[in-house]
Amino acid sequence: MTKLPEKSKLVRKLRCAVYTRKSSEDGLEQEFNSLHAQREACEAYIASQRSEGWVLVRDHYDDGGISGGTLERPGLKRLLEDIEDGLVDVVVVYKIDRLSRSLADFAKLVEVFDRNSVTFVSVTQSFNTTTSMGRLTLNILLSFAQFEREVTAERIRDKVAASRKKGMWMGGVPPYGYRVENRKLVVNEEAAAHVRWIFARFLEIGSCTELAREVGTRGIRTPRGNRIDKKYLYRMLSNRAYIGEAVHKGESYPGEHDAIIDREVWDKVHAILQESPRKRAARTRADTPALLKGLLFGPDGAAFSPTHTRKGGRLYRYYVSQTVLKHGAGSCPVGRVPAGEIEAAVIDQLRAVFRQPEIVAGTWKAARIQDEEITEADARTALQQLEPLWDELFPAEQARIVQLLVERVDIGIDGLSVRLRMNGLDGLAREMQADALEKAA
Repeated sequence: MTKLPEKSKLVRKLRCAVYTRKSSEDGLEQEFNSLHAQREACEAYIASQRSEGWVLVRDHYDDGGISGGTLERPGLKRLLEDIEDGLVDVVVVYKIDRLSRSLADFAKLVEVFDRNSVTFVSVTQSFNTTTSMGRLTLNILLSFAQFEREVTAERIRDKVAASRKKGMWMGGVPPYGYRVENRKLVVNEEAAAHVRWIFARFLEIGSCTELAREVGTRGIRTPRGNRIDKKYLYRMLSNRAYIGEAVHKGESYPGEHDAIIDREVWDKVHAILQESPRKRAARTRADTPALLKGLLFGPDGAAFSPTHTRKGGRLYRYYVSQTVLKHGAGSCPVGRVPAGEIEAAVIDQLRAVFRQPEIVAGTWKAARIQDEEITEADARTALQQLEPLWDELFPAEQARIVQLLVERVDIGIDGLSVRLRMNGLDGLAREMQADALEKAA
């Protein structure tokens, strides 16, 4: 009797995808690098399983220079997309930590593998995730991989802390006034001169708001060309690098770099900074009264802002166009005017206004709306009383009256124009009449 040949056993093909990863970019430029070595080992393993139906897919899934502590990797994302599309049956890696160093992240990957009936294989730690023993071994090995990563991170943090305590520069954006050479901070003399001026100027005016205006007027900008605002100035004035110190977690240590600011200047600046910002702002406003703040406008319609400077112990006040502050000198035909001169010119116009019959009549009519008993003579007397009393008023009261009476002051090459508030005139007339009646009583 002739024996029939046995039917050949049908083996299902398993499409195998190789995933490789390297944390750093060192050596990736070489003709044969770590990613090639990983792939070669994985492809050899797949070839050894050819009898089991394993076949290598054409696509490469590689991530060079990317940490295993994140799932945001281009090669890994493409692999997961192909798994979801049913194009992969087995994922092959050289070691488990090539796929992930985080137990939580790996749990997410295993969930994707299970949902799509994909097996995970490590060439040097041979096991199969479809079995309970394989899962246990996987979790143990992955826990050790995560432990190694955390220990490495702790070693790096300890090294940084030790280096900072020795005063070494450990990278990042260098403070304004310094540059980095051979991994050390070196004084940039041109920028350091600006730093010294900023500290000295703050000692004189005690206001970061005013200082920011003057810094903008001088054209001083950050190394990247951005405008220096008062927040940037606060950070500069509080940066201990300027007195030659290195800071780590709130503790200061002697630095390897040279200081830009003397300790005496630093202490004086911080004595001012420790005072309430509200008190400093109030004192600055009291020291530098600005009668026309918010009222003065240039020929291009831009507002003028009050500013000041001190030379030889003397205060010099100015109004500067916002156009000049934003675009530099020459951008406005009337860029800056002395505060005393422009304020005196406005006050002279107000004094002349108080004597004009039409203004007296208009003030009287407006005041009668609120109080019918006010006569035209009362309005004239009230306005006439203001002129001789003006110089005896406190600066704050002068500023209040100007804000009450003046709606807008336009300054041009040919002179200035003052626009009044009629309701302000009648209000002032009623105030002064009430004061006169109170004194008479």
